[in-house]
Formats: sequence, C-alpha cells, structure tokens
Amino acid sequence: MAVEGGMKCVKFLVFIFNFIFWVCGVALVAIGIYAQLALDKALAVSSTSAAGSPVAILVLGIVIFFISFFGCCGAWKESYCMVTTFAVLLSIIFLVEVAAAIAGYVFKDKARSVLEEGLWDAMRKYGEDQPVTEAVDEIQRDFQCCGANNYTDWSSIERFRANDTVPRSCCRSNATSCNVHPTPETVYEKGCLQKIEAWMKKNILIVAAVALGIAFFEILGIIFACCLMKGIRSGYEVM
Repeated sequence: MAVEGGMKCVKFLVFIFNFIFWVCGVALVAIGIYAQLALDKALAVSSTSAAGSPVAILVLGIVIFFISFFGCCGAWKESYCMVTTFAVLLSIIFLVEVAAAIAGYVFKDKARSVLEEGLWDAMRKYGEDQPVTEAVDEIQRDFQCCGANNYTDWSSIERFRANDTVPRSCCRSNATSCNVHPTPETVYEKGCLQKIEAWMKKNILIVAAVALGIAFFEILGIIFACCLMKGIRSGYEVM
C-alpha cells in the first residue's frame, strides 16, 4: 500500500534523525567539556552563575543524547506512547533553547560586568587566597594579559602599588625584574577582560553553528515524529 510505504519512510526518517540528534548530543557534550576546560580558571574567579554556562551546555547535550536514544527505540518499536513522549520532550528542549538564546542576547552585557567584577575581586584576593591566586596567574599566562582592563589596574591594589609591581604572570619574558616598574615592553599591556571576550567571540561562531544545526534537525524530528504518531494511531502497519 502507498500509505504503508510512506509510513515506512517516515519511520526510518525518524530513526535516522534521532541518530543525528544523538550525534548532536555528543557534540554538545564535547563543546561543554571544551568550554569548561578552556575557561576553567576564568570561571573560577567569576560568579557561580557564569560558571554554570558550560555546565548548562554539557547537561543539554546529555539530555539530547538520552532523548534521541528514547526516540530511536520508539520509532523502531512503533510505540505511540514513546514517539509521543519523544515529540513532546523534543519540543520542550527546542523552546528552552530559543529562550536561552534570547536570554543570552539580552543579558550579554550583564555577563561582561559579572566577569569584570569577578576579575577585580580575584585581584583583590591575590596573594591571600591560594586557589584564586593560581587561577589569576594561569589566566594571565594563558591569555597573555595583565589586570582586568590593562596592567595599570594592579596599581590600585595596595600591596602592588606600594612596590610599583605586578604579578610575575604578567611578564612578557623570564627577566627577573620584568614585574618591577612595569611598562608595555616588559609586561602584557592588554587586560584579561578584553582577551577573554575576544576568545569567546571567536569561538561563539562554532557554538552558534552547532546550535542552528541542532535546531533545524529538531524541527524536522518533531514534524516526522508527529507524522509517525498519526500513522500509528490510525492503525497502519509500518513494519
């Protein structure tokens, strides 16, 4: 029958798209882990809310991973309940992603101020809190930056203003006196806020491309799942 053949096609399309979702889930997990590792020290000196961003991507990837597996089983077994549940969950995830994208755009300036405040707070704790001190040093070495906005920020910290110095991690070279009476020739001139923002803007295109790809396949998955639900409910054999 033509309908039977058409429903067979829909069934396998749902199965194929769920496999694609599975791959997308793995991709999101990888991106979340990469972002967490790359920004680990920057997030350590920022707020808890900022630190949750890579974790949110990681959790979303895991959720999509399991939902896609659930959808594959539903399509393969032709279970109306499982396919319906899959379509509903996928629709919810799609709406959450849209809401997250809108919130990210609206609060992008807030994220910048949170990061800047975290950097300043870490600078004030430098030398007194060992984990924070190590985090700041690693940020400055990895991003080749010094201070929040520039190297002169350290002069507002009492212990560094008194000796006209900056942390050794600001040094451009291994010279012994590079952090004493700092100048743009001896220490990194640009601040860490600018460097971290530049890194994030460079890599956000990758995240945006993956997100758009996932959203496209989610919409198709929802449509095909609804078609399969209709076919199963109508009592057609789609084996």
